[in-house]
Amino acid sequence: MIRNPSRATGPALIIALLPGLFWACGGSTEPGTPPEPVTIVVPGFPPMPETPDNPLTRQGIELGRRLFYDPILSGDHTQSCGSCHAPEFAFTDHGKRVSVGIDDIEGTRSTPAIINAAWSVDLFWDGRAEDLEEQAMGPVPNPIEMHLEWEEAERRLQAHAEYPAMFQAAFGTDKATAGLTVKAIAQFERTLVSGNSRYDRWKRGLLELGSSELRGMTLFFTERGDCFHCHPDGFFTDQLYHNTGLDASFEDIGREEVTGHAFDRGKFKSPTLRNIAFTAPYMHDGRFDTLEDAVKHYNNGGVGSPNVDPLIRVGTGLGLDPQDVLDIVAFLHALSDSSFITNPDFASPFPAP
Repeated sequence: MIRNPSRATGPALIIALLPGLFWACGGSTEPGTPPEPVTIVVPGFPPMPETPDNPLTRQGIELGRRLFYDPILSGDHTQSCGSCHAPEFAFTDHGKRVSVGIDDIEGTRSTPAIINAAWSVDLFWDGRAEDLEEQAMGPVPNPIEMHLEWEEAERRLQAHAEYPAMFQAAFGTDKATAGLTVKAIAQFERTLVSGNSRYDRWKRGLLELGSSELRGMTLFFTERGDCFHCHPDGFFTDQLYHNTGLDASFEDIGREEVTGHAFDRGKFKSPTLRNIAFTAPYMHDGRFDTLEDAVKHYNNGGVGSPNVDPLIRVGTGLGLDPQDVLDIVAFLHALSDSSFITNPDFASPFPAP
């Protein structure tokens, strides 16, 4: 992952530059100079989609990183975006089934991971946000999350000793508006790229996978395990919505809440399986504590309902034996990227309390 593709000599150099992503361009910007553009290239990934109305810049990313971790955007100054999206948990919420907002009110869904979101088609479990900018607009005023009206958030940022200058450097104006705030946060989130798992390095010929991982990979990518239809190679999500046979009826109607169509009832977006070992518990409501539990759900065939996905083998299951389940889980662990969760450029810029 690099800023300047012309400097690359091969995958090894690109991966070696992962920890230094944000500082490859050098020092701070002089007043009045335009922000420095950033290009991110990931071996094995398609080009990052362009965002002409919010191009990546070093100054925008730095501002977004700080805003992501600053509790100034919550009503009582106690929570930030990073409070529920912790890097050590692949930007999910510390192993919690659901998140709890500043007023001690529980949410209803598991916190989605932020991984390779620059390539995502729609955001949230139900896909209600079209892009990262729209997604970032919601949690701040949400009464069960950060519970702060944007007007007050703008006032706080404008009165801050450092933020107006950072907005000036990133966007050419010192006005700390809600629109520019979410643009900066979205820029930072687009840099949260993961492509250096054991599986990725195996594909590049840099290491050997173990026998259980290899058996699990075969099961994953063939009809026997049948994981690949919803989690294809690459980003390990098909970006689509599925009723995966969790329940016969749904209190949380999922995608239907967005589309209004009954055939979307109980459908939720396929999450990426990258870094899945770090993001327990699993499913949209965090009902499964372990990867074994999640795989066993599919192996058992799930529960029938009017619009259950035809890929779910209700009544028959997959027919995997216990070792097959363990092998698939071993392969899922091989999708974990320790350099992603330990990258200092993804961590909070504030001193630890």
